[in-house]
Amino acid sequence: MTDPLQDPQFFRNPYATYGRLRSEAPVQRVPTGSKGHVSYIVTGYAEARAAFTDPRLSKDTARFFAGRPSRRSLHPAVSQNMLSSDPPQHTRLRGIAGPAFTQGPVARLRPYITEVVDDLLSAWEPGQQVDLVDRLAIPLPVTVICELLGVPADDRSTVARWSRDLFAAGQPERVDTASHELAAYMTELTASKRTEPGHLLHDLVRRADHGELAETEAVSLAVLLLVAGHETTTNFIGNAFLALLQHPDSLTALRERPELIADALDELLRFDSPLGIATFRYSTEELTLGGTCIPAGVPVLIAPGAANRDPAQFDHPGTLDLTRKAGSHLAFGHGVHRCLGAPLARAEAEIALRALLTRFPAARLAVPNEDLEWRQTRLLRGLTSLPVLV
Repeated sequence: MTDPLQDPQFFRNPYATYGRLRSEAPVQRVPTGSKGHVSYIVTGYAEARAAFTDPRLSKDTARFFAGRPSRRSLHPAVSQNMLSSDPPQHTRLRGIAGPAFTQGPVARLRPYITEVVDDLLSAWEPGQQVDLVDRLAIPLPVTVICELLGVPADDRSTVARWSRDLFAAGQPERVDTASHELAAYMTELTASKRTEPGHLLHDLVRRADHGELAETEAVSLAVLLLVAGHETTTNFIGNAFLALLQHPDSLTALRERPELIADALDELLRFDSPLGIATFRYSTEELTLGGTCIPAGVPVLIAPGAANRDPAQFDHPGTLDLTRKAGSHLAFGHGVHRCLGAPLARAEAEIALRALLTRFPAARLAVPNEDLEWRQTRLLRGLTSLPVLV
């Protein structure tokens, strides 16, 4: 049996694969990669929610890969960060980074986000074809997270390229190279912020100076916040607007009543989650999940993209219904590892969608659905481009 998560059709439309796997069993053993490796994939909603909080599923990648032969050479700032740790280390690091992404600080960022969106959309020429991914979905969250961290404007396009290279499925050398280039850049930048207050990097290096963080932890947090701070949001914005373009009644409803956009975000996240497969976990001991026995020491793939389409949780899950109460979706994960930047991602998507529907009410898809190109990664679900006539 081949890896079902590497089929080209999976990248185009994963929901058929997710549905088939879930119909067989909500948790099951699948081959992953081409070298005989196996993992257990969780496609049922109840099982995914339980897995997210099960302490027997660890995110400590360093512990899992210790002593195992590997041809990878990811920089430790990428491979060993807060996202790849368990409590209490994870709790300590999240407590340091988390306050910057709570509702209060994000609310204070909204005027800046609005300004960035206005600047980006002002460059669009009515009547022309625009790539919404390249001209909005990428630069908006990149600009915002770089401003928050203190990344100079001239460096932001390069940083964004390195970040996207980290998700180049099937190109390990490209991924490894990007990890080292990004880590080297952030190491130097973090050190330079020691005497420049006003940015998050300054706060991180100050905490390192006071012994609350190791310098390597400060750099790994900086890299993680940079990458996580825009990659999924880019996909969120692109997927959400595509869903609306493909559902004219929903598009019209939000265009006529833009005050409903904030409440519609949960259904847009559920319908086409920007995170298809959650980041790495493995079993530290034998456990039973969804009636399936998972042995100790194997990777466990929790699939929010599949869970969010589970008919046992959501009626008619393949239908976009903006009146649905979809707040229980798992697009941001669940439990202690729930996405730190969820409030910021929601704010950026809400402001971007509101501006799009207001300034370009007649926008429509410029190519047939079958011509859309999707990123070749099982982790993220997102478009490489979204051609729109405005």
